[in-house]
Amino acid sequence: MTDATGKNKIVFVPGKNPKPQPQAHRALLWRCLLRGLELVDPAIARTIAAQPASFVLVSWNKLFYGEEKEADEDQPWIEALCHKSGPDAADVREALSWRNKLARFLYLVADHLPFLIPLLPDPAVKSAVVESERYFHDHDGVGAQVREAVKTPLREMLAAGDRILLIGHSMGSIIAYDALWELDHVEHNPARIDLLLTLGSPLGMHYVQDQLLGFRDRDGRRFPCNIRRWVNVAAHGDLTALDPELRGHFGAMLEGGCTGSIEDRYQEVFTYFRNELGLNAHRSYGYLVEAHTARAIAAWWLGADEAACCPADGSALAMPG
Repeated sequence: MTDATGKNKIVFVPGKNPKPQPQAHRALLWRCLLRGLELVDPAIARTIAAQPASFVLVSWNKLFYGEEKEADEDQPWIEALCHKSGPDAADVREALSWRNKLARFLYLVADHLPFLIPLLPDPAVKSAVVESERYFHDHDGVGAQVREAVKTPLREMLAAGDRILLIGHSMGSIIAYDALWELDHVEHNPARIDLLLTLGSPLGMHYVQDQLLGFRDRDGRRFPCNIRRWVNVAAHGDLTALDPELRGHFGAMLEGGCTGSIEDRYQEVFTYFRNELGLNAHRSYGYLVEAHTARAIAAWWLGADEAACCPADGSALAMPG
């Protein structure tokens, strides 16, 4: 659903770590996004699949890390993921394990007492802190460069009157948020994106919020005011999405008219990407096939109420292929 000039555009900002070469990475993400849509509404999946140019990947990772990884590392695990129709009992059990609950408690404590972060046992968490500091402190101008990678296609789409769904996964949600803030408060671009969809986002962490652009301000520049709607999806067992209730942190955006709604979806969200190490509740591929994510995308594409376009019971609205 667009106006006479604009088009539907889905812009994906990936999370941290080196990624495959952009064309290969985009193909893997596109495969998962379409599979998720197939599971909630096959007709909408066919409609979107017929418009591959609607999906735009912002490949910022090579700028940040200076390297890429092989797509073959994830390919077999993505195929296994896409052959499933949802989480099984083992996925749910592992996501809700006591090990995950204990780790979550430790991370929550460290988020309030940052000096404890070096004492955390998980090296992935420590490396994530180091990488986010490099972004936030704009070492060698890298923070500005990755935000520009997001803003460049957004400027073009906003100027063309496109309807934009901006998806930010993990650290990508931070970069997307900051890029929107700059478009609004630095560049004074008056246009709005239609939907911000954050997946596995760390935006609920105090450590992150303290360093977001504008967040410490207490005036009209505190938040980006160019988001019509915001949907946040956080999976059980995803320790990066430490606090899944972003509305509690960003609710003032509603009062200030910066967005029309903020919806948190996490209570029944279980992702099911697995590799040789077991369940990884945080991976973007798992989020893209997850039903809550897919329903948000499908409803946005139609410009329809989510319950009408793709109800949870699977009785989908018929659409022409």
